[in-house]
Amino acid sequence: MAIIVNLDVMMAKRKMSLNELSEKVDLTLSNLSILKTGKAKAIRFSTLEAICKALDCQPGDILEYTD
Repeated sequence: MAIIVNLDVMMAKRKMSLNELSEKVDLTLSNLSILKTGKAKAIRFSTLEAICKALDCQPGDILEYTD
């Protein structure tokens, strides 16, 4: 069971850098990097909401479940 984080894919589709996303969602670069690399153990709904708003996407575009 694994949750795959496709944040880098969505950022590439929107042509947005990590620095730009960091400013828009008010998160540190290190926290976004941890999330982007899939090393995060959890994510707050408020953070997910801010990322989705900044990238104009749905949570399912960022998070994917694989068996």
